[in-house]
Amino acid sequence: MLHSMKAFGITAIVVLGLGLIAGVITWAVLATGDRGPPAPTPPDLIDLDWWQHCVLYQIYPRSFKDSDGDGIGDLKGITEHLEHFVAAGVDAVWMSPIFESPMVDFGYDISNFYEIHYEYGTMEDFENLLEKAHQLGLKVLLDFVPNHASNESEYFIKSEAREPGYEDFFVWADALPDPDNDTNRLPPSNWISQFAGSAWEWSTKRQQYYLHQFAIEQPDFNFRNPDVQKEMINIMNFWLDKGADGFRVDALPYLMEADPADHGGGYPDDPLSGRAEFQPGQLGYNVPLYTKDLLELYDRVHEWRGFVDSYLQANGGDTRVIFSEGYANISMTMLYYGNEDGDIGAHFPFNFDFISDLSNTSTARDFGYTILKWLTYMPHGAVPNWQTGNHDNNRAPSRFRVNMVDGLTSLNMLLPGVAVTYQGEEIGMRDGFVSWEDTRDVEALRRGDNETYLLYSRDPCRTPYHWDNSTNAGFSTGNETWLPIAEDYVEINLAKQKEDARSHFKVYQALVKLRKEKTLSHGEYSVRALSNRTLFLVRYLRTFDTIVLLFNVSELSDTVVLSRVLHLELPATVVVSSIHSTRVAGDTIEGETLTLAPGEAIVLRAKPVS
Repeated sequence: MLHSMKAFGITAIVVLGLGLIAGVITWAVLATGDRGPPAPTPPDLIDLDWWQHCVLYQIYPRSFKDSDGDGIGDLKGITEHLEHFVAAGVDAVWMSPIFESPMVDFGYDISNFYEIHYEYGTMEDFENLLEKAHQLGLKVLLDFVPNHASNESEYFIKSEAREPGYEDFFVWADALPDPDNDTNRLPPSNWISQFAGSAWEWSTKRQQYYLHQFAIEQPDFNFRNPDVQKEMINIMNFWLDKGADGFRVDALPYLMEADPADHGGGYPDDPLSGRAEFQPGQLGYNVPLYTKDLLELYDRVHEWRGFVDSYLQANGGDTRVIFSEGYANISMTMLYYGNEDGDIGAHFPFNFDFISDLSNTSTARDFGYTILKWLTYMPHGAVPNWQTGNHDNNRAPSRFRVNMVDGLTSLNMLLPGVAVTYQGEEIGMRDGFVSWEDTRDVEALRRGDNETYLLYSRDPCRTPYHWDNSTNAGFSTGNETWLPIAEDYVEINLAKQKEDARSHFKVYQALVKLRKEKTLSHGEYSVRALSNRTLFLVRYLRTFDTIVLLFNVSELSDTVVLSRVLHLELPATVVVSSIHSTRVAGDTIEGETLTLAPGEAIVLRAKPVS
C-alpha cells in the first residue's frame, strides 16, 4: 500500500479533463474587474455513459440480508431489498463473489466459476435478481477472481493429476535441494504469501510445489498458459450471457510472476526488505520484485477490455464494464487505464487512496494532496473514482472519526467521476467487534493469534447490515449469524435513520440527488486547504449553480475566511450539512467568516461563475 505523503501548502486549481465531457468547451479563467458582456450559455453537454458518473454500491452478500434464517446472507435477501438501492439513489451494484466455493476465503477461493454457491442460492435466484434489478434500472456487476482458484476446483484436481490439457494450468515447480540436508527439500524461491508463510506448497500427489500468493487453498493460475487465458474469457462470456453488466476484477497485481525462462529455468528470490520489524515468512520481509506488478499483467487487462468491448458490439445493449482492483503505487495503478501505445485497459482501477493514504491524523492539506495526486496522474480522458472503504479494510468511521462520516460521504459524492459506497456506509456503520473465538477471516487466522488477530482481521468491516433494531438487526431470523451483529445496531440502523429528522442516510440521499446536477456531472473543480483543518472543494460550470463543500477534518473547531474560497459568491444557501452541524438545509450564509465544528461539513449552493 502507499504511505501517506504530506504536502505543506498544496494549492491547485485543475480543469476537469475527463472523457466524460468530450467535446465540451473548457471555459476561460475568470476575469477580474469589468467582466464585459454576459457570458454565453455553454453548448449542450454531451450525455455520459451510464458508468461514468454513477454511484456504485458494493454488496457483501454474506452480510447483506438472510432470507432463510440460516444466518448467512443470500441472493433472495438481496433481491427482496433491491428497492433500498433505488431509495438511496444508487445506479449500480457489485457483489463480492457468489460462486461455488469451500469458503476458506469466503468466496475468493472459487471451486466452480460457472455455478452459484449453495449457501447463496441457485442460478434461478441469480437470474431473478438480475431481472428485478434491471427492471428497477440497476446495473449488476460480478466479482471476477482470475488470479487463483480453489484447490478443490476441477482445474486444480486435474492439474495435480497431470491430466492432458491441465498440466500447466497452475504454477508448478520442482523442489530445490537443501545443501545442509540431502533428504530435505526446499521451496523454489523465498516468495511470501499475502497471508504469511511461504507462497509455495508441496503436493505429495504431483511431487512438486504449487504457487499460492494467498491462502494455501488458493493456487495461482498460470497466465503464461494460453488455455488459462482462453478459459478466463469463457467465464466472462458465460456471465455476460446471463445478463451481468460487467465485472470488478480481483487481485490483479499478483496475476503474473517472473518467467522461469528469463532466470535460467527457475524462480528468482525476491530481495530482502532489510526492515528489522519483520521476521522471515512475514509479509514485508521481502520486496515483491518478482511476484507483484509485473508489466505483463496489463496485457491480460487489455485483452479483457477488448473482449467486453467486442461483446457489446456483437450483442448491443449498454456498455459492459471492467473495474480493476489492485493496491499498487500510483504509477502502476494508472497503467490499468491503458498505456501510451493505445492499449485500452480497465474502465477504471479502483482508487484506494482515501483508505491507504489517509487516517484520523491527516490534515486538510493531506486530503487535498491525496485528491489532486490521483487527478494529476490520471491519463487524459480517463474517469476517476473515489471510495472510503471496502470489505478488506476497517470501516471509515472507525479509521477516521465518527463525526467525519457525512464529510467523507460529501467528498465521495461531490468529486468528479464515480462514487463507490461500501455496504453500510450510507448509514454510517462502524466496525463490529469480533472475538478471537468468532473470527472467520483466513488472513487473521493465518497471520495472527488470539492477541494480534485484530491487526489483520477483515471480519469487523464485514459484520451484518443493520436493517432495524429488531433481533439480529433485522438481518436474519436465525438463532446465530455467521459473524456477530455489531452492538451499536440499536442506534445505527436504516429504519431509525429513515425516521430521524437528520441522519446519515438522509445526508446520503441528498448528496446523491445533488449529483444529478450538471455542475457535478460535467463541471470543473478546485480543491484547496484553507488551513491544516479545513478543506474546500468547489464544483463549477458556467450558467449552472456553483457547489461548494467546506469540510473540517480535524478534532478542533476552525474559523475560515470565505473570501478565500474560489468562485464562492455570497450569500450562499446550505444544501446539505453534517448531522451534528448547527446549520440546516435552507440556511443562508453571508458573513465574512464561518466557524466549523470538528468533523463538520457543509455543502453550499452559490451563483454561477460569470
